[in-house]
Amino acid sequence: MNKVQSLKKLGLANVFVPILIVFVSCALLIFINFFTIKILSANRAYINGESHYSKGQKDASRHLITYLYDKDPHQWKLYKEELKVPQGDGIARKSLLKHGDNEVARKGFLTGRNHEDDLDDVIWLFVNFKEVSFFAKAINEWEQGDNLIDELYATGTQVHNKIKNNILTTADQKKFLRQISDISDKLTINERNFSNTLSAGTRKIKGLLIITNIVFILIIILSVFSYYSIMVKRLTISKKEIEAKNENLMLVNHELDRFVYSASHDLRSPITSLKGLIEITQLEDDIEQIKEYLHLMHKSLVKQDQFIIDIIDYSKNKRKQIVTEPVSLKEILDDTISQLMHIENADKITFKQELSVDQIESDGLRIKIIMSNLLSNAIKYSDNRKPEMFITIKTYVQNGFNTIEVSDNGLGIKDDNIAHIFEMYFGTNRNKGSGLGLYIVKEAVENIKGNISVSSEINIGSKFIVTIPRSYAT
Repeated sequence: MNKVQSLKKLGLANVFVPILIVFVSCALLIFINFFTIKILSANRAYINGESHYSKGQKDASRHLITYLYDKDPHQWKLYKEELKVPQGDGIARKSLLKHGDNEVARKGFLTGRNHEDDLDDVIWLFVNFKEVSFFAKAINEWEQGDNLIDELYATGTQVHNKIKNNILTTADQKKFLRQISDISDKLTINERNFSNTLSAGTRKIKGLLIITNIVFILIIILSVFSYYSIMVKRLTISKKEIEAKNENLMLVNHELDRFVYSASHDLRSPITSLKGLIEITQLEDDIEQIKEYLHLMHKSLVKQDQFIIDIIDYSKNKRKQIVTEPVSLKEILDDTISQLMHIENADKITFKQELSVDQIESDGLRIKIIMSNLLSNAIKYSDNRKPEMFITIKTYVQNGFNTIEVSDNGLGIKDDNIAHIFEMYFGTNRNKGSGLGLYIVKEAVENIKGNISVSSEINIGSKFIVTIPRSYAT
């Protein structure tokens, strides 16, 4: 029973494992895709922000050069306005490195003309990925660019002071123009490196995402296929089990019909006989004849009692679960023999016991049923014409099995009947038995995973050999 339950649990586990894998894979796939898209979105925002950074720097440089030669205060104002764009990004970078997500960083990014909707992704990527190689390299390029912006700011301040104090010379103009151009050229390289680094990182993430998606999709496909295969297999097995059960039910129904018909006949037969004998006895005055009628009544009652016992054994064998426990074969034999001594001729039979095996592990109820029916049959079919009647019971171990051997020197069984003796209601002499005994023995032996064989000769005797396992795997 425990083994069946374990197999069922294992079968359920096998079904749920692929489903669990599919759910976990889908969850991980959604999780990975969500954060990959978030990373790619943040990368896009940084590249877009770099374009504003670059444009602001270039426009600031252009206005500063114009101011250098035209000395127009409006150009100075435009220069400062455009320079705020890269400076705002620089403030955001420094604030994030020092404090993480904060209001100063957010204002800095807004000053850098980054879109408000991109701020969460931009800051999230910086805070969580600043140590990752490709992004750390981009931050380094960003820092170098901020240093160049500081140099451009310092140059602009010097130009403004010269113009404000009216001391700007032609040589100063050439020097400042060269400084502005050098800074702008370096910033161009720096800004390109920043964009290329993020683009390379984006391509790498995209490649990893594609591989990850392929791997998880393959896992999901294989899990679904595995689940489908398991379910098809289970359905096939279920179908076969149902077909087998239907066949068994048909056999059981047929067997039940035979049982009900024969049982009703066998139960009524002794009653009918008793009624007839009672009616005859009421009319009889001869004491000796009355005693003979009473003897016949007793035989009818014994027959009915034996039939009821067979029905009870049949019911127990069908209904009760197999219970493996320590069993003493000697105790069962002694009890069985004592209970069968009421059968005719039992007191004239010599019972020989040669028990090499006594204690075994098996089902006590089935062993009792087997021994009771085999011994009662041997008694009923004993040959009282022989000077000595005997029944020999041997127990021993053979080929790894516990073996019980019951032999007698009784009437024997015809060769034509041996193939049918284990069938329900087959009896060589229905006056001696119900026809259920050996059928019940066969079922009881099979219930404890054993085997039974018979050999017999007419007027010589019969031998029944029962083999049962020494142990039962759990």
